[in-house]
Amino acid sequence: VISMSTIRTFGRLGVNSLYDPQSTPQSTKIVPPDCIDKRYDTVIITMSEDAAEKAEPPAKKVKSSPMEQSPASEWPEAWIMPEGECKDQKAPNKLSPNVPVTVEQLQDLGICYWKLDAGAYNYPKISVPWDPKDAVDPKLTQLRDDRGYNYADIITVHPDTLPQYEIKVKAFFEEHIHDAEEIRYILGGSGYFDVRDKEDRWVRIHIKAGDLMTLPEGIYHRFTVDEADMIHAMRLFIGVPVWTPFNRPCDEHESRQKYVGEFLEEKKVEA
Repeated sequence: VISMSTIRTFGRLGVNSLYDPQSTPQSTKIVPPDCIDKRYDTVIITMSEDAAEKAEPPAKKVKSSPMEQSPASEWPEAWIMPEGECKDQKAPNKLSPNVPVTVEQLQDLGICYWKLDAGAYNYPKISVPWDPKDAVDPKLTQLRDDRGYNYADIITVHPDTLPQYEIKVKAFFEEHIHDAEEIRYILGGSGYFDVRDKEDRWVRIHIKAGDLMTLPEGIYHRFTVDEADMIHAMRLFIGVPVWTPFNRPCDEHESRQKYVGEFLEEKKVEA
């Protein structure tokens, strides 16, 4: 069944070309003009059985599956930090003996991770903003599309590139939450993300070049460079970028309550 609007697209050939024996394949059975059903504004054209068997169905557009997170062997090292005040935020701050944190434990806190090859592509030291559509890394491109990231910027946290470096680094280390997912792709250098676990202990995650990690909305966390004093990072966002940190305590904040309900509260199992 072909609509009359489709027929009009034939342009100079005119409607007659649809049922003119001189301009149609021999395998097509021609229906004369008087078979136009004016009630439905359609033309009915039938095909021979041979032609129907040869006709191929229209190709379906296959949507690619979301990129899976990296295997446990590629995740960054993580460990429990000592209790009390952290006197040197840039030091590793490991217990003795060290208490490692597993990938499964990190995932239970809502953390996601992908390992990319940051060294294979060139990125500016600073670009505010940076259009994620400019990404040429196929993995980064897929993650961008899978997760809807439509804004990004690139910064370098280093004494030579960040004004008031020491003040800013101390500010990053204040415990806080955000009302949106936090996404960081490390292009160079290294640093630490600290997050609170289910027992309210600090878990330190050592991030390096090639690490792309997301922290869920509402998780208590903080960030610092390590003793190398340099990290080159891309910050990705969905929609309008949100910079506002909500410092602890903020347990009544909607985003914190959402996080607690999704990741910290025991799920009731029906009998």
